[in-house]
Amino acid sequence: MTHISEQDTAGWRIENTYLQLPDAFHDRAEPAAFPSPRVAIFNQHLAKQLGLDFTGHSSEDLARIFTGQALPPEMKPLAQAYAGHQFGSFTMLGDGRAILLGEHRTPAGQLVDVQLKGAGRTRFSRGGDGLAAIGPMLREYIISEAMAALGIPTTRSLAVVETGQPVYRSTTLRGAVLTRVAASHLRVGTFEYAARLRDPSLLQTLADYALERHCPEHATSSDKYLDFFRTVMERQAALIAQWQMVGFIHGVMNTDNMAISGETIDYGPCAFMDSYDPQTVFSSIDRGGRYAYRNQPLIAQWNLARLAETLLTLLHPDIDQAMNLARGVLEQFTKSYEHHWLTGMRKKIGLQSPEPDDLALINSLLELMHQQRADFTNTFRDLSSNKMLQSKQYQTPEFQSWFAQWQQRLQQENQPLEVIHARMRSVNPAVIPRNHRVEEALASAQEQNDLSALQRLLSVLNEPFKERDDIIPYQEPSPCGVGYQTFCGT
Repeated sequence: MTHISEQDTAGWRIENTYLQLPDAFHDRAEPAAFPSPRVAIFNQHLAKQLGLDFTGHSSEDLARIFTGQALPPEMKPLAQAYAGHQFGSFTMLGDGRAILLGEHRTPAGQLVDVQLKGAGRTRFSRGGDGLAAIGPMLREYIISEAMAALGIPTTRSLAVVETGQPVYRSTTLRGAVLTRVAASHLRVGTFEYAARLRDPSLLQTLADYALERHCPEHATSSDKYLDFFRTVMERQAALIAQWQMVGFIHGVMNTDNMAISGETIDYGPCAFMDSYDPQTVFSSIDRGGRYAYRNQPLIAQWNLARLAETLLTLLHPDIDQAMNLARGVLEQFTKSYEHHWLTGMRKKIGLQSPEPDDLALINSLLELMHQQRADFTNTFRDLSSNKMLQSKQYQTPEFQSWFAQWQQRLQQENQPLEVIHARMRSVNPAVIPRNHRVEEALASAQEQNDLSALQRLLSVLNEPFKERDDIIPYQEPSPCGVGYQTFCGT
């Protein structure tokens, strides 16, 4: 690794706060040397948001920067240590193929992590090569940027760079590095790791760091650790509700994939539903349906319980009192989640003022959608239309009965139907990353080295609520129907 000159830093404002934590939480790591890196895709819009200007940099310069070959001297790369419950089983983990370059201070004053994913081996690689292939890295780029456009808290993708080095899996693949930007990479699993060290001072140091970074308003509170836990719980309740409202299935909700910040993190075997079915599972390794669509709120609460276990000694010196405090917060998760979900679902069907029968009206619609295997995204978008609903699913007596009830309920809003429909279109996306379109773009990129399909897909996904003439092919469900599977892609 070489350093770039001070006058060539593109506006980086680097801090290394994570290095201030004890050595137990990290290990210095250097990105691997790659022979001939080449930029596959660069997120100019995100760079501008971050206050970075690469105008004077060539494509070769960007390729070297975003594989870690040439970095500002302030960046001090490291790998983070953490643990996690993976499908319910505890494992000591760590950044086996990710390297944190440092934190960048944005023009808005936000501190964000800048991380390279697939940049080579670290102390935590556990026999792995620390590398990544072009397909999964482009997939994370597509889905994370689509989530951001949908307004869902998420890590972001700044660049994908081909390394020029092969990656050996079941076949030989082209290597790549993803540059990921996140509020931080602190996870529930980071706290599980700290708790397993059996050193109360280390756990408290981590908790204080997380408080200062993600909940500074509670840093001086007398109950700051309880306030911290409550804030994490509230953020997760809101996040999972947002997932459910767009039919997003994470696929691998292990505790090491739950970020303290409340952002969606890790886009391995994730996907969006076409036909509405609460039992939908896409991940090839989730054979028991642990992380099925309907289970996501339950798993989030389970993960939060694991976080609570790590915090008990900080919540109260008496263990029984600590458990009661933690249990009190955990018991609020369901209420908080249901509030966020019901508020969001009301908006999806055009309701603002709450009425007692709204939940029954929403559940009736979802049950009809399930029975008819109706497309989740298109159904809500169709309801947002001023046009008559023409497709076959809307002509059944059951739907017509529901539609009449809904129209009657909308009259209570005392607003013109055009206004209600416009409001619905602002929350019901016209397009999502359809699985077959994502695979089509990735296949073209991997097999033909052609990113044109990916660029077209991204241009549509960047404005998911906008009606455009060119979006119709991206609104169609997969012609293959059920059976789609996703893979971790490690």
